[in-house]
Amino acid sequence: MTQLVEGVTTTEPTPHVTVVFAGQSEPWARWMDRQLTEVGAATALVRWNPARRTPTADALTGMLSAPGRILLVIDDWFERFDESTHTAWSDALGQVLAEHPGRIAGVSVTTRPMPEAIIALGPVALRGLSADAARRRVLEVTGTSGGAVRPVTLDHAPRFPDDPPDIQNVPRRNRRFTGRGGLLDRIHDHFAAGSGEGTVLALCGPGGIGKTQIALEYVHRFKGEYDIVWWLDAAGIGTAREQFGALADALGAEAGSKLDQSIAAAAARLRATGDRWLIVLDGAGDPEKLSALLPEGAGDVLVTTNHQEWSTRAEFFRVHQFERAESIAFAGRRSQRLSPYEAGLLAEAVEDLPLLLDQTAAWLDINPTVDIPEYIRELTESNPDRFGVLTSQDYPVAFQIAWARTLGSLHEQDPGAWKLLNLLARFSPGVLPLRLLQSARAADLPRPLDRLVPEPSSWNSALRRLSEVTSMRLEYDPVPRMGGSVTVAALRMHRIFHSFVRHAQTPAERVELTGAALKVLVTADPRDPASSRNWSRYAELIPHLETAGALESDDEDVRRLVLNCIEYLRMRGEYAEGRRLSRAAVAHWEPVSGATSTSVLVAVHQRANMERRLGRYAEAEAVGREVLERLLSSPRAEPIEVIRARDGLGGTLLALGRYDEARTLFEQADREAVTSLGDAEVPRTLSIRNNLAEAMGLQGHYRMSLDLHRDILTARVALLGGRNPLTLHSALRTASMLRLLGRYQEALEIQQHNSRLHGQELDRNHGQTLNADHNLALCLRRDGKLLQARALLSSVRKRRIARRGRRHPDTLRAGADFAMLLREAGELRAAYELADETASLYALQLGELHPYAVGTRANLALLQGDAHDHEGALELAGQTLRQMTDAVGADHPWTLGCAFNTATARQRLGDTEGSIRLGHDLVDRAVRTLGPGHPLTTTAQSALARDLRAAGDTALADRLHTEALERITELLGEGHQHTRSIRDGAVRYWDFEPQFV
Repeated sequence: MTQLVEGVTTTEPTPHVTVVFAGQSEPWARWMDRQLTEVGAATALVRWNPARRTPTADALTGMLSAPGRILLVIDDWFERFDESTHTAWSDALGQVLAEHPGRIAGVSVTTRPMPEAIIALGPVALRGLSADAARRRVLEVTGTSGGAVRPVTLDHAPRFPDDPPDIQNVPRRNRRFTGRGGLLDRIHDHFAAGSGEGTVLALCGPGGIGKTQIALEYVHRFKGEYDIVWWLDAAGIGTAREQFGALADALGAEAGSKLDQSIAAAAARLRATGDRWLIVLDGAGDPEKLSALLPEGAGDVLVTTNHQEWSTRAEFFRVHQFERAESIAFAGRRSQRLSPYEAGLLAEAVEDLPLLLDQTAAWLDINPTVDIPEYIRELTESNPDRFGVLTSQDYPVAFQIAWARTLGSLHEQDPGAWKLLNLLARFSPGVLPLRLLQSARAADLPRPLDRLVPEPSSWNSALRRLSEVTSMRLEYDPVPRMGGSVTVAALRMHRIFHSFVRHAQTPAERVELTGAALKVLVTADPRDPASSRNWSRYAELIPHLETAGALESDDEDVRRLVLNCIEYLRMRGEYAEGRRLSRAAVAHWEPVSGATSTSVLVAVHQRANMERRLGRYAEAEAVGREVLERLLSSPRAEPIEVIRARDGLGGTLLALGRYDEARTLFEQADREAVTSLGDAEVPRTLSIRNNLAEAMGLQGHYRMSLDLHRDILTARVALLGGRNPLTLHSALRTASMLRLLGRYQEALEIQQHNSRLHGQELDRNHGQTLNADHNLALCLRRDGKLLQARALLSSVRKRRIARRGRRHPDTLRAGADFAMLLREAGELRAAYELADETASLYALQLGELHPYAVGTRANLALLQGDAHDHEGALELAGQTLRQMTDAVGADHPWTLGCAFNTATARQRLGDTEGSIRLGHDLVDRAVRTLGPGHPLTTTAQSALARDLRAAGDTALADRLHTEALERITELLGEGHQHTRSIRDGAVRYWDFEPQFV
């Protein structure tokens, strides 16, 4: 290091500091290393594991071969030892300090009391200080505080370890954690080697092996290296998705009301951020179902699982039992009664399994009169029947005996805590619903819990007792409530122990406790799944429904709870989980209550709804028809049930392209709704009429559809206001029909305002907002604003793919329209590839003869003609004309468009006579169906005029062209691109646009 002193250059030796740390203090060591190098010191980091070294002075003096000073980082490692090892290390440290005064300095990053030998070292404490204050202490204790500060580098500096990550939701640290040092170092090294590319690592092993505790310790040990740490309880897919969606709010990412929008928004923000992040999926099952929760970017994903399938998706680390030394150290810390020898015997009896070792040592600790050798002998030699255990092949004998002893002593010593444990076992394992229990009515709880739960001191005492006896993890609310009292925030029960407790219950106990659990859940139901303020509560309730027996219940309040949860899943866009739960409800309820009971019908209706929204239209139709047939044959069916069934089946038939049958159902439902519910002032009636108007539009009756949509819009404005989502939907449909009628400017003005309101009321990623933006892009295109249309539709399509994937009907609709925009821009190869993919997927999902599959193939015929494959274009255009005629009729606008493209293909091959013959028929039909001034009619008439002129009939050609130009000018104005094209004779195509369903 060089300094300038009064104009004289002097050279001083570069100070050298070796930072020695145990693995768990690596974030501190790296931070100290950064502070030292910034003032010009040379450094070395040495990871030192005292648990794997013999506690002698030689183990310490080996470090002194390095030059300069040794900075020893003191953390909690000394608490891991039994008394003899603890004393040996203290003696060794005292000897080295005496022999090498001044070479070793210390910093303390623990809040625990330190041994006398370490106190003699005089370590400076860093915990609880600001980063600046801690930096000054490190520089002073190493003698480097006078160094010159180097220029600041632009690399990602280590976070000060005492500063928590900016965004985190991590469970509290397990202070009893012991061992696993080598595995934790391997995990850290693997993530560190990722070079910012992002890494997925899976810890795999059987239940009770300690995977969750290893992940939790890793997070707390190294979270100083991350800016974002987010923990997901991945055993339940719905819970994991909700928790990942909550990350979007924490990141400040805009997200819609649908859960997959929140997930996509959070993943996008992680992908784009420069911050380091860590996502933990604890208890993960099938990796395919969790793929959306594996974000890309410069972050890490840590998975705990017992599913081997993760080996294809992640780096795979197998977790085994404790090593015997770890078992002995852990058991000795868990129970001070155990000598190292007894701890070894206990470890052998429970096969070094961390979960059982924890619980047996804890039980011995709170039962000081129990003879330890006799207890260990019972674990290995006794018959489980002796303890009243219902023998099960699911657990080793040692498990059953140990837990039977635990439950038996708890029953004798604390009946209230025993009852609470058994009630908690009727809910789902993992994080138990303590707050739901506390909010329950006393009358809903069995004795003595009706008195214990409402009384805070008894409640907290019982929870502490459970934590002590069973080793269930207890976490306290970090923010004390009024009066300064600290309350329990969470209690965690391992799924294996949870299963054993349920298995040990008698039939009578199960009946009593199941009834109580269901009453707790019903009381917690907000009864309004449509309101976003209740969504977090429903997300909390759903994991417990099946475990608590809600699906087997014939109680109408319980069934209403289940149906509300299904409706919540629909509102959140969780259609796959909604389908699964509704199917399960029907399977349980129908044999008991009959096919036409109200709860069964609502569940079936919801299932059909989910099937349709998942694009499973055949399944949705089968379910819808079955329900309607049941109702029509039942004299007890309520009118509203029949109305709902007709409406739901009609919606499915629209998606299937059977527009005439769907319209008939909507008309019947409308008549019945007017009779039973009322006319235009009833939201349900307006909803049915909206579906009827959509059916009319899909039939090609654009004017009729427009008139009805306008009536509905007027009624909804009066009834709901101008900003209600239903009102916005009616305005969107009105603009869509105006566009299809060729009234482009009027449609654009309405849709621009409508899209703004959608973004304000529902945000930019809501499904209905995406429909609004999609329609706006089509309006812009038809009004000649191609660049704006392309940018907007590209954004819509990307958001569709992120939200639903490439195969969803919403994504395919955007793909079909975007391909035609690419064609207009001259990007013919990209347009063909996208159009071909879209047509293939439509055919695969809806069938070769569905109107959308036929229409998108008609778009392919256009692109074949652009590529000068005129014979192939004519063949495909003729095929789609025949198929579209069969699908929707000869006078439908889509059929007219296919006919126009077929006439164009004939003309390009030189078949002018055939083109003229088809053109005459086309114009006559277009005038009848769409009117003489519609853009398709005028374009077909102009094309016919060109063909007639080529055939020598100039008089008729001139008249037809003049009429077409006058009518399109009257509709669109002289300057519109479509008017100019007809004037110049340039337009010879029609392209298919799938409509919103």
